[in-house]
Amino acid sequence: MRLAERIERRTPAHRDRGVDGLRALALLAVPTGHWMLGGFTLDGERAIHNASPLSTFGGLAPASWVLQMLGVFFLVGGYASVLSYRRRAAGTGEWLRGRIARLGRPVLGVTAVWAVLIAVGTAVGVPGDTLRTGATLVIQPLWFVGVYTVVTALTPCCVRAARVMGPWAAAPLLGSVAVVDLVRYGPYAEAMPSWLSVLNLLPGWLFAYQLGVSWGERRIGRREAWVLFVGGAVLFAALLVVFHYPASMVGVPGEARTNSHPPSLLVLALAAVQSGAAILLRDRLGALLRRPALWAPVVVVNLSAMTILCWHQTAMLAAAVPASLTAGAVPGLTTAPETVGWILARLAWLPLFAALLALIARYACGFESPWKKATKARRAAAGLLAAGFTAFALGLA
Repeated sequence: MRLAERIERRTPAHRDRGVDGLRALALLAVPTGHWMLGGFTLDGERAIHNASPLSTFGGLAPASWVLQMLGVFFLVGGYASVLSYRRRAAGTGEWLRGRIARLGRPVLGVTAVWAVLIAVGTAVGVPGDTLRTGATLVIQPLWFVGVYTVVTALTPCCVRAARVMGPWAAAPLLGSVAVVDLVRYGPYAEAMPSWLSVLNLLPGWLFAYQLGVSWGERRIGRREAWVLFVGGAVLFAALLVVFHYPASMVGVPGEARTNSHPPSLLVLALAAVQSGAAILLRDRLGALLRRPALWAPVVVVNLSAMTILCWHQTAMLAAAVPASLTAGAVPGLTTAPETVGWILARLAWLPLFAALLALIARYACGFESPWKKATKARRAAAGLLAAGFTAFALGLA
């Protein structure tokens, strides 16, 4: 309670607790989703391989609608960027460099550390397939940082669009994704090149960010939020029922189509629903977070945002890899996610994953702060290690 009271005293009166609460919920959904919707299988050499319970339990797909909260994250990111952009003391370039540095330091840190872990694991005899599985899982969520960096760089353009077009600034992005989806899934889809889907990458993820910028510019209020919520829900239902989009918001092994890589129109529909709900609930959530005991964990989560994003897969692997090498098949940890028992066992493992993440964060959170003591040689070494790990994870080495 002393920590909660200390955090409460240090919180500025003007702090928007509702927005911070929304960011914390979206952040915590990332590890929860990956921990619950990602599993492992063991081969004869006790090497672990990725597996998904969604391959067996298709009925779990609606869980991904809740656990995939990137729409809220990009919404809140756009909102926060507007406030930061207004307060910038120098030019736009310096503001952007500062934002990119905050995103890049933790990524460079986790990839450099994992380069060392790969080398050590190889030396002590950890199976190569286990190391590649771990590298794939670690680098998997980092795509978000690259996309987020690009949309952050577009903040000045998004601000101008919001001021000119108001709440409709995100509509062209929705239309662009709809056109690409029509081309790649329509009657002539077989004649179209596969690379067309890449055209959805930027507008698909910029959509919710632009909504956040428009919200921060006070161009979106409760009425517009209701339109987003209801309109998004109707579009979401139509895409599922009439146009037969895959129900899962994450990729399912063996499925020919995926909604998230790159985003389909279903992702934008869900983002509209989530954004509308977030805007409508922001004030109530803010009032709830006036309680110090509830506000303190929100502050801790927000201060550790990039650490959570970069290291949560490592926390799961910190439990799974030793178990695979010493005990072999451990229910809910290294056994195939093919039974209801696996789901119940995995739920039981979540507290351990969270504790391991908290332990890792105690040391890894330093990567989020400016590296004032790092020499040029150390920065160069970290860059080389990160590049080597990336090449390994992508199968280039």
